[in-house]
Amino acid sequence: MLTSSQQQLLRVISQSGPLSRTVLAASMGLSKAAMSGIARDLISLGVLHETETIYGQGRPSILLDLHPEGAFFVGISLLEDPAPMVLSDFNGNIVARQTMPRSRDPEVIAESIAEMLPRLLAEREDALHKLYGIGIALSGFVDEKQANCVQSTLLGWKDVPFASIVRQKTGVDTFIENDAKAVAVSEKLFGSTRDVQNFSVVSFDEGIGCAHFIGGNLYRGNHGGAGEIAHCTIEPNGSPCRCGKRGCLDTVASMKAIKEMAKAEGLACNSLDDLEAEASLGNAAAIRILHRAGNALGLAIAHLIQFNDPGMILITHVEGRFDGLFGTVMRQAAEANVLPRYAGQTPIRTQRVDGDVWARGAASIAAHNFLIGPTPN
Repeated sequence: MLTSSQQQLLRVISQSGPLSRTVLAASMGLSKAAMSGIARDLISLGVLHETETIYGQGRPSILLDLHPEGAFFVGISLLEDPAPMVLSDFNGNIVARQTMPRSRDPEVIAESIAEMLPRLLAEREDALHKLYGIGIALSGFVDEKQANCVQSTLLGWKDVPFASIVRQKTGVDTFIENDAKAVAVSEKLFGSTRDVQNFSVVSFDEGIGCAHFIGGNLYRGNHGGAGEIAHCTIEPNGSPCRCGKRGCLDTVASMKAIKEMAKAEGLACNSLDDLEAEASLGNAAAIRILHRAGNALGLAIAHLIQFNDPGMILITHVEGRFDGLFGTVMRQAAEANVLPRYAGQTPIRTQRVDGDVWARGAASIAAHNFLIGPTPN
């Protein structure tokens, strides 16, 4: 385990990028000698390394950065079957992968992880000795300690201490997290929101997820449930939701809901592109579905802007396009439903992600705990 000072140094570099010893000492409020001692220990551990030399007035400065191969993290997504299991380096890059069957039995899953772990680590030299944690992403509510699954409809779990079950089987520190929060952490550590202090991530897929960073920290709420816009009521007395309520955003704007609405209209729809193509040909049913879904998602995003006043809304999606009728209506609805003074002030960006997004996000949860420690409430 790292000391608090070592963790602080790594945290500063992870948030700012490569820095000189002088700048690090000032940032940490330490003498240069004290900071150099901490850096020397981290270099000997292989977690930190010296990079380029910066020349200017006075003595040249050597920048310190995280060593890409100084630490490895395992990420597992329980949203898919088979479940992907990946190994990521200190830069968030996936360097090895395996898959395993997904079960609804926590003990069975933990045993599968313990069985597959040696095979995964064998793909990368020294990974066994530099493994600092396992992260697991799942659909559902996770407690504030990233230890217990409070409820997961997909897995059929309620109050399952899954992190400790996996830790007992593998002997490795394990953290679990809601899927959208895992993606948000990944974007903050390694992605497009690294320099943004306040932002919300909305993940658009078969379901809709959401997570918030406030003041540079993941905001989880008192019980780990902050950000669940998927189950905010958008259409009172609307369609029944798997959560037990009616009219949730998930029943109107998720890809699963869009496909179900298309099927009810007799339209073939395997992706958003299929429906966009029909709409471009003037199909009234396709246009109606895209308007309904886009308006619902835009209204939910307007609520996020009103509630949190974020510096950015990032929508991650696996769909091929997000610039058609659905995306246009979504943006128009978001702008129309915020106070005029906020209209146009919050960038809404879309980012296509690949199938590794959940497993990569899970590995980021382990990296986040190694670098920064448990997320505050």
